[in-house]
Amino acid sequence: MTGKRILIVDDEESVRWALRKALERAAYQVDLAADGRAGLQAAEDPGVDLVLLDVRLPGRDGLDVLGEIRKRRPDLPIIMMTAYGTLQVAVEAMKLGAYDYIGKPFDMDEVLLVVEKALEAQSLAQEVARLRQGVEERFDLGGIVGGSPAMQQIFKAVGKVAGTDLTVLLRGESGTGKELIARAVHENSRRKGRPFVPVNCAAIPRELLESELFGHERGAFTGAVSARRGRFEQAEGGTIFLDEVGDMDLSLQTKLLRVLQERRIERLGGEGSMPVDVRIVAATNQDLEAAVAGRAFREDLFYRLNVVTIHLPPLRDRREDIPALISHFLAAFALDQYAPPKVFSPESMTLMLAYGWPGNVRELENVVKRAAALATTSLILPDHLPDGIRSHAPAQEMGAGPEAFPTEWIRAEMARLQGTMDGRLHDHFVACVERPLLELVLRRAGGNQVKAADLLGINRNTLRKRIRELGIALPGKILGAPDEPDGP
Repeated sequence: MTGKRILIVDDEESVRWALRKALERAAYQVDLAADGRAGLQAAEDPGVDLVLLDVRLPGRDGLDVLGEIRKRRPDLPIIMMTAYGTLQVAVEAMKLGAYDYIGKPFDMDEVLLVVEKALEAQSLAQEVARLRQGVEERFDLGGIVGGSPAMQQIFKAVGKVAGTDLTVLLRGESGTGKELIARAVHENSRRKGRPFVPVNCAAIPRELLESELFGHERGAFTGAVSARRGRFEQAEGGTIFLDEVGDMDLSLQTKLLRVLQERRIERLGGEGSMPVDVRIVAATNQDLEAAVAGRAFREDLFYRLNVVTIHLPPLRDRREDIPALISHFLAAFALDQYAPPKVFSPESMTLMLAYGWPGNVRELENVVKRAAALATTSLILPDHLPDGIRSHAPAQEMGAGPEAFPTEWIRAEMARLQGTMDGRLHDHFVACVERPLLELVLRRAGGNQVKAADLLGINRNTLRKRIRELGIALPGKILGAPDEPDGP
C-alpha cells in the first residue's frame, strides 16, 4: 500500500510533524491541514486515499468534519484521533462512518498498522465494486455466460421469442442452465416485473404436485385446514417455469393440457374454474419423443408444449466457453466472500478444459467454488481440483491443449494478473503464474515469439526480455526448429 496519500488533520504542529515523519518513513505521501475547514477542502482531492482526523479542532469540530467528508466521499477511509478517549466520542465517530479510532499519545506502530488495514479494506472494497460492475456489464442476459456459436444462437432465439407469449420448451441435459434461459425469456418479455415462479415437477411428490400447481380449497384433503393458492395463481401476470415436465404423472398431464387449451385452472376440491394469465416455459432432460412412443407422455401435450423449442448444448460441446464461465464463477465467489479474486493456473485450466463435465455448468460451478475455497493463495493449482479431474485423460487427447485457449482469455488474464499485482505478490506471480502462462502461449505459438507476443497483446521486445529473465526454453529450440532472427 506504499505510495498512497494520507491527509493528516490536526491543530497541534508537533502531532502533525511526528505522524508525517512516521508515515513518510513507511513510504506514504503526506498532506497536512491544521483545522477543520482546511481539512475538509483537502479531503475533496480525489488523490487523497485516507484521512487521519483529530476530534478536537479549532473552528469546526472533527466529528462534524467527519460527517461532511462521508457525505462528499463516502468510500474514503477516515481514522479519528483524540486525547479525549470517551466512550461517547468513540461511539459517535463509528456511527458517523469512521474506519477506526485511536487515542493519543500514539504508539506509531499501532498507527501504521491501522492505516495499513484501512487501506487494504478500501482496496478490497474497490475491487469488489469493480468485479460487481464487470459481472453486471458482461453477463446481463440473466447471468448467462457464453461466447460460443451454440450459445449465441440460443441468445438470438431468446431475443426472438421473449417478446411473444408463445409457450417455450427448453431441452437439454441436467445442469445446462435451463432455468437461467427461462428467466432470461421472462426478464426480456412484457411480463418483466411480474412473478417468475419455478416448479420442479420431479422434486415434488406426485400426490402433492396437483395441489402445488393448482392450489386447493379448505377440506379438499386431510390436513387442508385452509384454502391455498397454487403456483399458477402465484404466477398471475407473469411466467411459470415447469422444470422436468417430462416426469409429470399422466393424470396431471391431462390437467396441464386443459390449462394450456383453456387458460383456466381449478383448485383441488373446488367447484369451479378460474382464468389465469400466465406464460408457460417448460423444460426437460428426457427424450419426449421416446416417452410419447412409450405412452409415458401425452402426444397432444407434447405438441402444445413444443411450440418453440430451444436446445441447450452440454458443456462438452462448447468447451470454448469454459474459461469465461470459470472467470464468472471466480468473480461471483470473490463477491460472496468479500475476498480478492483468484485465478486458475494454465495447468489447472488445461485439466478443466480436458474434463468431460457430465454435470455440465452446475458441476463446473461447484468445482470452481470448491477450488477457490481450498486455494490458500491467489493461484488455483491442480492439487485444488477433484481427483476425477486430475486423473482425466491428457488434454491433448481431448483436443483441449494450448490451442483451445481463446486469445481474448489469454490477453485478459495477462493484463488482469499484472494489473492487480502488488509488490508482495510479485515473486509469487512470477514463480506461479507468469512463467506457466508464457510457456503455454509459446507452445501454442510453436515457439514463434512474434505470434506469442501478438496473442499476449504485448511488444515482442517485452516478451523476449521476460523469456530471458525467467529462463524459459523455447519450444522451437527443444524441437530443433531454427531460431528466429533478431529484430524489433
